[in-house]
Amino acid sequence: MAEHAPPGIDPKTPSIARVYDYFLGGKDNFEADRRVAEEALKIAPDAREAGRANRTFLRRAVHHMAAEAGIRQFLDLGSGLPTRGNVHEIAQAVAPDARVVYVDNDPVVLAHGRALLATDDVTKVVGGDVRRPAEILEHPEIAGFLDFSRPLGMLFVSVLHHVNDHEDPNGAMARFRSVLAPGSHLAIVHFHNPGDEHPEASKIAIEAERNFNANLGTGRWRTRAEILSYFGDLELLEPGLVPLADWRTEPGDLIHQDVTRHNVVAGLARLNS
Repeated sequence: MAEHAPPGIDPKTPSIARVYDYFLGGKDNFEADRRVAEEALKIAPDAREAGRANRTFLRRAVHHMAAEAGIRQFLDLGSGLPTRGNVHEIAQAVAPDARVVYVDNDPVVLAHGRALLATDDVTKVVGGDVRRPAEILEHPEIAGFLDFSRPLGMLFVSVLHHVNDHEDPNGAMARFRSVLAPGSHLAIVHFHNPGDEHPEASKIAIEAERNFNANLGTGRWRTRAEILSYFGDLELLEPGLVPLADWRTEPGDLIHQDVTRHNVVAGLARLNS
């Protein structure tokens, strides 16, 4: 049975956002996306659990920023397809006036996001590519909506590992960090290759990287030092840069991410005065 896609979308070409959507149990994906995801599951059978842990981290990081740090504006870069527990829902449950901007370069993500938020005057969805930070930071819909002189919650949740080395992720991150005012927070989730510290996880990282690059053209499982560099001089909050399943785990959490536990890490950092 032929799959139908919106104009301009090729359902035969897999999309990063739609592959993640499949991992999370969503329905906004095509056969090509499901095929890539199933290949990934053969390498890392608990990848779905990693996806859920990713959302758990997002929820806790945003809640901390809104409820404990008092942040009232958020920039979610590479936001992906809307699902349960989006940034605006978490932040605005604490402060209804919290402003949120979602940025993505996938047309399906943009279409779904704009449809979902059509009546929301404190949330925006803007097209942009994290590899071109100036275009995002100077975008009139963003520059006129967020106040970069005030604390900002900036999120890179599972997007930086899709910026290839030759695309200068360090330069891009330096530019994004340059606009942060004191009190701002930076959240990052990134694929991780732990090397000799966890050799089995390192083997998974190498094979998963091969699979992603063959099918999606991106995907870097970086070292701890490489990932830490993206935080610059910001202060990592407890518990630091750790496996997703270990970031502020609470009693009753049902995260069964064992095989790939050390293949995805997360951290939240603060820019001090």
